[in-house]
Amino acid sequence: MPSEKSPSPNELAAKPLGEHEIINLMRRHLTPMPNIAVGFGDDVTAVDLGADGKVAVLKTDMLVAKTDVPDGMTLWQAARKAVIMNVSDFAAKGAQPQVALVSLGLPRSLSPEGLAAIADGLDAGAREYNCFVVGGDTGEACDLIIAVELFGVAQKGKLMLRGGAQPGDVLAVTGLFGLQTAGLLLRQNRGFVASIELSRELLDSVYMPHARLAEGLALSGSGAVSASIDSSDGLAWCLHELSEQGRVGFEVSDLPLAAEAEEFAHLNGLETTDLALYGGEEYELVLTVKPDLWRKAAAAVNAVGGKLIPIGKTTADKHVLLDEGGKKREIVARGYEHFKD
Repeated sequence: MPSEKSPSPNELAAKPLGEHEIINLMRRHLTPMPNIAVGFGDDVTAVDLGADGKVAVLKTDMLVAKTDVPDGMTLWQAARKAVIMNVSDFAAKGAQPQVALVSLGLPRSLSPEGLAAIADGLDAGAREYNCFVVGGDTGEACDLIIAVELFGVAQKGKLMLRGGAQPGDVLAVTGLFGLQTAGLLLRQNRGFVASIELSRELLDSVYMPHARLAEGLALSGSGAVSASIDSSDGLAWCLHELSEQGRVGFEVSDLPLAAEAEEFAHLNGLETTDLALYGGEEYELVLTVKPDLWRKAAAAVNAVGGKLIPIGKTTADKHVLLDEGGKKREIVARGYEHFKD
């Protein structure tokens, strides 16, 4: 029954809530589905299909021009990115997306050429990961909004969830960090400098991101992964999320900073640690690997043209620490969050 005290849309006021607070508030008002295979709190949702341990894997993520499309990004690139954002979450679970639905909020001023570019970008992103756009919806909006929902089928027992890390597991990532953060800083025109070649590398990482789907599928098949998460909200936040879900801690001994990001930091007097830990928009996988199966996991990733980079270890102590030559300090739980950043 509707609440008589419920405000109308015209009565809504801005509240100092972050994305995670909003999600938690919504969860308290929604009826939990009994026996759901993967519920709130992971990269995807999964619903039991009732046969042979198969589950329907679902994910939706929304791209809004104001917050998710940096200056210089084309409509084709923005539409492709909207797909990549979702595919990356499937990659973190080791699941293959099969079809996508897309809801578009379109400004009235959008030209036919602009709409065609969006359609081409959506198709390019989907086909890049062996997926098809099969339908959706459109409506008028004040800003460009591209909401993608992915669907796939997977074996429940092979999904790599966030909560399985164990003390002694190897902490690893599928790539280096800092490129996207450096690129976004450079694009904001706040006096940062870089060579033409370095600028091209940094901006390409922003405009043309890639999801680690092949790596995720290979890792899922290896059976070596105990926990996994998509890194798009930043490495530090991911580590704390895995720590909370698994009730473990981490010691990072080898910070996975890209050489180009390190060069940009030195040129502009920035802290390299911050670029690696507190950025966002990197669509890498952050995962823990059973130590006796490390070689199997690394070989599986190598076989699909990727790389698995060890960066530390899982501990029984629930602190998330950075070990800098024997000197340990806390990694603050901070990352990109809508409504705050």
